[in-house]
Amino acid sequence: MAEVRWIYDLTIFLYAASVLFYFNDFLQSNRKVNRLAFGLLVVVWALQTAFFVSQTIMKAYFPVITLFETLFFYSWVLVSLSLAIHYFFRIDLLVFFTNIIGFVVLVMSMFLPETPIVAVSSILTSELLLTHVTLAMFSYGAFSLSMIFSGMYLLQHKMLKERRWTPLLRRLPSLERLGSYAYRMNMLGVPMLLLSIVLGIIWAKMVLPEKFLLDAKVVLSILVLASYSFWLYKRYRDTMPMRRMQQWNVLAFALLLINFFATNTSTFHSWW
Repeated sequence: MAEVRWIYDLTIFLYAASVLFYFNDFLQSNRKVNRLAFGLLVVVWALQTAFFVSQTIMKAYFPVITLFETLFFYSWVLVSLSLAIHYFFRIDLLVFFTNIIGFVVLVMSMFLPETPIVAVSSILTSELLLTHVTLAMFSYGAFSLSMIFSGMYLLQHKMLKERRWTPLLRRLPSLERLGSYAYRMNMLGVPMLLLSIVLGIIWAKMVLPEKFLLDAKVVLSILVLASYSFWLYKRYRDTMPMRRMQQWNVLAFALLLINFFATNTSTFHSWW
């Protein structure tokens, strides 16, 4: 494990530098600094990918089981999605805001053990479970981007209402585009989360003797899915003011974070 730890440490260092350069660009709209920040972010993605592949080779399972592994993978998903969005849509502020979250998540993983405290059984690492967790992390990534689009929408709405014609306002996409992007991200996230929950229930039904449907994370995961599904329904029917839709979206993401960090209480949803 120690022989690849330098990749993880270098990733943290370069990620911090990239976020700082993006912050400088955010304050001063410096295109040269922006290009440097983006170049560093590409290197960060490559290092994260190399570290993840090395972990997969050294361990006997796809590493998304422990909290360290899950946070690292979530950070990798955010970096990957932000690079893809930048390639197709060129929204620099989205890359900046997304990687603030990605960097914070990666820093959190620094304080956690890299390997499970107890041996990971073959039952625990079944393909159903690993697919369940992987889909959940990709849906979380989509919901993260959706939340950022909604936050940018609310910020721009407030600035327009207060007539604050700042350089930041000119860098934000239109309200219509921001609302549309948030909708698209939720359209990706909801089916992935639904499939993740279904696969998780199938796996639990096969290997768990306990009444897993009453587990706190299962219940809250269903509430998160219902919250985002309701959001999509209201967006499709166009029966809620757009500003309130974006507020709902931000609150739904807060519920998702609570579900991720605060409900690891059962024998099969415990990180330890």
